[in-house]
Amino acid sequence: MKRLLSGIKPTGDLTLGNYIGALKHFNEMQKEYETFVFVADLHALTIYNDPKVLHKKIRDLIAVYLACGLDPKYTTLFIQSENVYHANLSWVFECNTYMGEAARMTQFKEKSKNNENVTVGLFTYPMLMASDILLYDADVVPVGIDQKQHVELARNIAERFNNKYGETFKIPEPVIPKTGAKIYDLQDPTKKMSKSDDNNKGCIILLEDPEIARKKIMSAVTDSEMSIKFDPEHKPGVSNLLTIYSSLKNISIQDAEKEFEGSNYGTFKKRVADVVVELLNNLQSKYKEVIEGDTIDKILDESNKKVREIAKSKVEEVFTKVGVGR
Repeated sequence: MKRLLSGIKPTGDLTLGNYIGALKHFNEMQKEYETFVFVADLHALTIYNDPKVLHKKIRDLIAVYLACGLDPKYTTLFIQSENVYHANLSWVFECNTYMGEAARMTQFKEKSKNNENVTVGLFTYPMLMASDILLYDADVVPVGIDQKQHVELARNIAERFNNKYGETFKIPEPVIPKTGAKIYDLQDPTKKMSKSDDNNKGCIILLEDPEIARKKIMSAVTDSEMSIKFDPEHKPGVSNLLTIYSSLKNISIQDAEKEFEGSNYGTFKKRVADVVVELLNNLQSKYKEVIEGDTIDKILDESNKKVREIAKSKVEEVFTKVGVGR
Protein backbone atom coordinates (compact mmCIF):
# COMPACT_ATOMS: atom_id res chain seq x y z
CA MET A 1 0.00 0.00 0.00
CA LYS A 2 1.33 3.45 -0.90
CA ARG A 3 2.01 5.94 1.86
CA LEU A 4 0.40 9.39 2.23
CA LEU A 5 1.69 12.18 4.44
CA SER A 6 0.46 15.68 5.22
CA GLY A 7 0.24 18.17 8.06
CA ILE A 8 -1.26 21.49 9.11
CA LYS A 9 0.24 24.27 11.24
CA PRO A 10 -1.59 24.89 14.55
CA THR A 11 -1.76 28.65 14.05
CA GLY A 12 -4.85 30.78 13.65
CA ASP A 13 -8.17 28.97 13.49
CA LEU A 14 -9.00 26.14 11.12
CA THR A 15 -11.40 27.25 8.41
CA LEU A 16 -13.88 25.79 5.98
CA GLY A 17 -11.08 26.20 3.42
CA ASN A 18 -8.84 23.92 5.49
CA TYR A 19 -11.63 21.36 5.72
CA ILE A 20 -12.51 21.30 2.01
CA GLY A 21 -8.95 21.73 0.77
CA ALA A 22 -7.27 19.27 3.14
CA LEU A 23 -9.11 17.54 6.00
CA LYS A 24 -11.96 16.19 3.89
CA HIS A 25 -9.48 14.66 1.46
CA PHE A 26 -7.39 13.13 4.24
CA ASN A 27 -10.57 11.46 5.44
CA GLU A 28 -11.46 10.16 1.97
CA MET A 29 -7.96 8.90 1.20
CA GLN A 30 -7.05 7.25 4.53
CA LYS A 31 -8.36 3.82 3.49
CA GLU A 32 -6.60 3.95 0.12
CA TYR A 33 -3.17 4.80 1.59
CA GLU A 34 -1.11 4.10 4.67
CA THR A 35 -1.79 7.57 6.04
CA PHE A 36 0.36 9.80 8.26
CA VAL A 37 -1.10 13.16 9.34
CA PHE A 38 0.69 15.43 11.78
CA VAL A 39 0.49 18.75 13.59
CA ALA A 40 3.25 20.92 12.11
CA ASP A 41 4.01 22.77 15.34
CA LEU A 42 7.70 23.38 14.61
CA HIS A 43 6.65 25.27 11.48
CA ALA A 44 4.57 27.54 13.70
CA LEU A 45 7.77 28.90 15.27
CA THR A 46 8.77 30.92 12.19
CA ILE A 47 6.74 33.73 13.82
CA TYR A 48 6.04 34.45 17.50
CA ASN A 49 3.08 32.65 19.07
CA ASP A 50 1.94 32.93 22.66
CA PRO A 51 3.21 29.60 24.10
CA LYS A 52 0.01 28.86 26.06
CA VAL A 53 -2.18 29.60 23.04
CA LEU A 54 0.01 27.50 20.74
CA HIS A 55 -0.04 24.58 23.18
CA LYS A 56 -3.86 24.66 23.26
CA LYS A 57 -4.12 24.92 19.47
CA ILE A 58 -1.92 21.84 19.03
CA ARG A 59 -4.35 19.77 21.08
CA ASP A 60 -7.34 21.39 19.40
CA LEU A 61 -5.98 20.42 15.99
CA ILE A 62 -5.63 16.77 16.99
CA ALA A 63 -9.25 16.88 18.21
CA VAL A 64 -10.39 18.46 14.94
CA TYR A 65 -8.51 15.80 12.95
CA LEU A 66 -10.44 13.13 14.85
CA ALA A 67 -13.74 15.02 14.59
CA CYS A 68 -13.30 15.26 10.82
CA GLY A 69 -13.20 11.49 10.58
CA LEU A 70 -9.51 10.61 10.69
CA ASP A 71 -9.49 7.16 12.23
CA PRO A 72 -6.46 5.88 14.19
CA LYS A 73 -7.13 2.45 12.66
CA TYR A 74 -6.14 3.89 9.28
CA THR A 75 -4.27 7.11 10.07
CA THR A 76 -1.18 7.67 12.20
CA LEU A 77 -1.69 11.01 13.96
CA PHE A 78 1.30 12.66 15.58
CA ILE A 79 2.87 15.95 16.66
CA GLN A 80 5.95 16.99 14.69
CA SER A 81 7.96 18.34 17.65
CA GLU A 82 7.58 15.06 19.57
CA ASN A 83 9.82 13.36 17.00
CA VAL A 84 13.32 14.89 17.18
CA TYR A 85 14.36 13.28 13.91
CA HIS A 86 12.47 15.87 11.83
CA ALA A 87 14.89 18.60 12.96
CA ASN A 88 17.91 16.25 12.69
CA LEU A 89 17.21 15.48 9.05
CA SER A 90 16.33 19.08 8.28
CA TRP A 91 19.89 20.17 9.08
CA VAL A 92 21.29 17.65 6.59
CA PHE A 93 18.89 19.01 3.98
CA GLU A 94 19.87 22.61 4.71
CA CYS A 95 23.43 21.55 3.95
CA ASN A 96 22.28 20.05 0.63
CA THR A 97 20.06 22.91 -0.57
CA TYR A 98 21.34 25.91 -2.49
CA MET A 99 20.65 29.49 -1.40
CA GLY A 100 19.11 30.27 -4.78
CA GLU A 101 16.62 27.42 -4.46
CA ALA A 102 15.50 28.51 -1.02
CA ALA A 103 15.31 32.19 -2.03
CA ARG A 104 13.01 31.31 -4.95
CA MET A 105 10.30 29.95 -2.67
CA THR A 106 7.25 32.12 -3.37
CA GLN A 107 6.01 32.23 0.22
CA PHE A 108 9.38 33.40 1.50
CA LYS A 109 9.57 36.12 -1.15
CA GLU A 110 6.07 37.36 -0.33
CA LYS A 111 6.47 37.32 3.46
CA SER A 112 9.96 38.83 3.48
CA LYS A 113 9.17 41.68 1.10
CA ASN A 114 9.79 45.00 2.89
CA ASN A 115 10.12 43.14 6.19
CA GLU A 116 13.41 43.40 8.07
CA ASN A 117 12.23 41.15 10.94
CA VAL A 118 12.05 37.94 8.94
CA THR A 119 13.59 35.01 10.80
CA VAL A 120 16.09 32.52 9.40
CA GLY A 121 13.44 29.88 10.14
CA LEU A 122 11.11 31.38 7.54
CA PHE A 123 13.91 30.98 4.98
CA THR A 124 14.80 27.40 5.93
CA TYR A 125 11.39 25.93 6.77
CA PRO A 126 10.95 24.38 3.29
CA MET A 127 13.89 22.12 4.19
CA LEU A 128 12.08 21.13 7.40
CA MET A 129 9.00 20.43 5.27
CA ALA A 130 11.16 18.25 3.01
CA SER A 131 12.32 16.42 6.13
CA ASP A 132 8.70 15.88 7.23
CA ILE A 133 7.93 14.24 3.89
CA LEU A 134 11.10 12.30 3.15
CA LEU A 135 11.55 10.81 6.65
CA TYR A 136 8.56 8.56 6.01
CA ASP A 137 9.16 7.66 2.35
CA ALA A 138 5.82 9.23 1.45
CA ASP A 139 4.53 8.35 -2.01
CA VAL A 140 1.95 11.14 -2.13
CA VAL A 141 1.59 14.49 -0.37
CA PRO A 142 -1.83 16.19 -0.57
CA VAL A 143 -1.19 19.94 -0.70
CA GLY A 144 -2.85 23.18 -1.69
CA ILE A 145 -1.67 24.88 -4.86
CA ASP A 146 0.39 27.35 -2.79
CA GLN A 147 2.42 24.50 -1.22
CA LYS A 148 3.16 22.56 -4.41
CA GLN A 149 6.46 24.41 -4.87
CA HIS A 150 7.67 23.12 -1.50
CA VAL A 151 6.95 19.51 -2.46
CA GLU A 152 8.87 20.09 -5.69
CA LEU A 153 11.82 21.32 -3.60
CA ALA A 154 11.57 18.14 -1.49
CA ARG A 155 11.74 16.11 -4.70
CA ASN A 156 14.84 18.03 -5.82
CA ILE A 157 16.53 17.52 -2.45
CA ALA A 158 15.74 13.79 -2.49
CA GLU A 159 17.07 13.34 -6.02
CA ARG A 160 20.24 15.30 -5.21
CA PHE A 161 20.88 13.27 -2.05
CA ASN A 162 20.25 9.99 -3.87
CA ASN A 163 22.69 10.97 -6.61
CA LYS A 164 25.39 12.01 -4.10
CA TYR A 165 25.06 9.24 -1.52
CA GLY A 166 23.13 6.40 -3.12
CA GLU A 167 19.45 5.47 -3.19
CA THR A 168 17.98 6.66 0.12
CA PHE A 169 14.74 8.59 -0.36
CA LYS A 170 11.54 7.90 -2.24
CA ILE A 171 10.56 10.72 -4.64
CA PRO A 172 7.12 11.98 -3.51
CA GLU A 173 4.28 13.18 -5.72
CA PRO A 174 2.20 16.25 -4.81
CA VAL A 175 -1.55 15.62 -5.00
CA ILE A 176 -3.80 18.64 -5.51
CA PRO A 177 -7.54 17.85 -5.19
CA LYS A 178 -9.47 18.56 -8.38
CA THR A 179 -12.44 19.95 -6.49
CA GLY A 180 -12.22 22.38 -3.61
CA ALA A 181 -8.44 22.71 -3.79
CA LYS A 182 -8.77 26.39 -2.91
CA ILE A 183 -11.65 28.10 -1.14
CA TYR A 184 -11.79 31.87 -1.35
CA ASP A 185 -12.74 34.66 1.02
CA LEU A 186 -16.49 35.29 1.11
CA GLN A 187 -16.04 39.07 1.08
CA ASP A 188 -13.12 39.18 -1.36
CA PRO A 189 -13.35 36.06 -3.57
CA THR A 190 -10.13 36.96 -5.36
CA LYS A 191 -8.03 35.90 -2.35
CA LYS A 192 -7.73 32.64 -0.41
CA MET A 193 -9.89 32.09 2.67
CA SER A 194 -7.32 32.48 5.40
CA LYS A 195 -7.29 31.45 9.04
CA SER A 196 -4.95 34.36 9.76
CA ASP A 197 -7.02 37.04 8.00
CA ASP A 198 -7.86 39.99 10.25
CA ASN A 199 -11.29 40.41 8.65
CA ASN A 200 -13.05 37.18 9.55
CA LYS A 201 -16.34 38.18 7.90
CA GLY A 202 -15.14 36.38 4.81
CA CYS A 203 -13.86 33.34 6.66
CA ILE A 204 -15.83 30.40 8.09
CA ILE A 205 -14.13 29.08 11.24
CA LEU A 206 -14.77 25.38 11.90
CA LEU A 207 -15.34 25.88 15.63
CA GLU A 208 -17.40 29.09 15.46
CA ASP A 209 -21.14 29.37 16.14
CA PRO A 210 -22.85 27.75 13.11
CA GLU A 211 -25.42 30.55 12.99
CA ILE A 212 -22.63 33.12 12.64
CA ALA A 213 -21.34 31.04 9.75
CA ARG A 214 -24.83 31.10 8.21
CA LYS A 215 -24.87 34.92 8.34
CA LYS A 216 -21.47 35.07 6.67
CA ILE A 217 -22.69 32.89 3.79
CA MET A 218 -25.87 34.94 3.41
CA SER A 219 -23.82 38.15 3.17
CA ALA A 220 -21.20 36.69 0.81
CA VAL A 221 -20.26 38.88 -2.14
CA THR A 222 -21.76 37.74 -5.45
CA ASP A 223 -22.60 40.01 -8.43
CA SER A 224 -25.56 41.71 -10.11
CA GLU A 225 -26.24 39.14 -12.85
CA MET A 226 -28.45 36.76 -10.82
CA SER A 227 -27.25 33.74 -12.81
CA ILE A 228 -25.73 30.81 -10.95
CA LYS A 229 -22.88 29.44 -13.05
CA PHE A 230 -19.26 28.53 -12.49
CA ASP A 231 -17.07 31.26 -13.97
CA PRO A 232 -14.16 32.08 -11.61
CA GLU A 233 -12.90 34.94 -13.77
CA HIS A 234 -16.16 36.86 -14.17
CA LYS A 235 -18.20 35.46 -11.24
CA PRO A 236 -15.67 34.65 -8.49
CA GLY A 237 -18.16 34.98 -5.60
CA VAL A 238 -20.77 32.69 -7.11
CA SER A 239 -18.09 30.25 -8.26
CA ASN A 240 -16.66 30.08 -4.74
CA LEU A 241 -20.08 29.28 -3.25
CA LEU A 242 -20.65 26.62 -5.94
CA THR A 243 -17.29 25.05 -5.03
CA ILE A 244 -18.21 25.01 -1.34
CA TYR A 245 -21.64 23.48 -2.06
CA SER A 246 -20.41 20.83 -4.50
CA SER A 247 -17.54 19.83 -2.20
CA LEU A 248 -19.75 19.39 0.87
CA LYS A 249 -22.47 17.59 -1.11
CA ASN A 250 -19.92 15.40 -2.94
CA ILE A 251 -21.29 16.31 -6.34
CA SER A 252 -19.69 17.86 -9.42
CA ILE A 253 -19.75 21.60 -10.11
CA GLN A 254 -21.90 20.86 -13.18
CA ASP A 255 -24.49 19.01 -11.08
CA ALA A 256 -24.51 21.91 -8.61
CA GLU A 257 -25.13 24.36 -11.46
CA LYS A 258 -28.07 22.26 -12.68
CA GLU A 259 -29.49 22.07 -9.17
CA PHE A 260 -29.65 25.87 -8.95
CA GLU A 261 -30.75 26.56 -12.50
CA GLY A 262 -33.38 29.32 -12.37
CA SER A 263 -32.86 29.97 -8.63
CA ASN A 264 -32.21 33.42 -7.22
CA TYR A 265 -29.17 34.28 -5.13
CA GLY A 266 -31.15 34.28 -1.89
CA THR A 267 -32.27 30.67 -2.39
CA PHE A 268 -28.78 29.70 -3.55
CA LYS A 269 -27.05 31.19 -0.51
CA LYS A 270 -29.57 29.65 1.89
CA ARG A 271 -28.88 26.17 0.50
CA VAL A 272 -25.11 26.69 0.71
CA ALA A 273 -25.52 27.96 4.27
CA ASP A 274 -27.62 24.89 5.19
CA VAL A 275 -24.90 22.42 4.14
CA VAL A 276 -22.19 24.45 5.89
CA VAL A 277 -24.21 24.63 9.13
CA GLU A 278 -24.90 20.89 8.98
CA LEU A 279 -21.17 20.22 8.63
CA LEU A 280 -20.27 22.51 11.53
CA ASN A 281 -22.91 21.07 13.86
CA ASN A 282 -21.72 17.51 13.23
CA LEU A 283 -18.03 18.39 13.46
CA GLN A 284 -18.39 20.45 16.64
CA SER A 285 -20.39 17.73 18.35
CA LYS A 286 -17.61 15.19 17.66
CA TYR A 287 -14.91 17.71 18.60
CA LYS A 288 -16.53 18.33 22.00
CA GLU A 289 -16.67 14.59 22.65
CA VAL A 290 -12.97 14.16 21.77
CA ILE A 291 -11.58 17.22 23.57
CA GLU A 292 -13.45 16.35 26.77
CA GLY A 293 -12.51 12.66 26.60
CA ASP A 294 -9.25 10.84 27.30
CA THR A 295 -8.40 9.40 23.88
CA ILE A 296 -6.00 12.05 22.54
CA ASP A 297 -3.00 11.12 24.69
CA LYS A 298 -3.54 7.39 24.17
CA ILE A 299 -3.60 7.86 20.40
CA LEU A 300 -0.51 10.10 20.39
CA ASP A 301 1.48 7.82 22.69
CA GLU A 302 0.88 4.86 20.41
CA SER A 303 1.62 6.83 17.24
CA ASN A 304 4.84 8.29 18.65
CA LYS A 305 6.38 4.84 19.04
CA LYS A 306 5.63 4.05 15.41
CA VAL A 307 6.86 7.31 13.85
CA ARG A 308 10.02 7.49 15.97
CA GLU A 309 11.01 3.99 14.94
CA ILE A 310 10.54 4.80 11.25
CA ALA A 311 12.31 8.16 11.52
CA LYS A 312 15.21 6.85 13.63
CA SER A 313 15.96 4.18 11.06
CA LYS A 314 15.96 6.71 8.21
CA VAL A 315 18.13 9.29 10.00
CA GLU A 316 20.66 6.65 11.06
CA GLU A 317 20.91 5.56 7.41
CA VAL A 318 21.40 9.19 6.32
CA PHE A 319 24.01 9.92 9.01
CA THR A 320 25.97 6.82 8.03
CA LYS A 321 25.90 7.80 4.36
CA VAL A 322 27.04 11.40 4.95
CA GLY A 323 29.77 10.20 7.30
CA VAL A 324 28.83 11.68 10.68
CA GLY A 325 28.77 9.95 14.05
CA ARG A 326 30.90 6.99 15.07
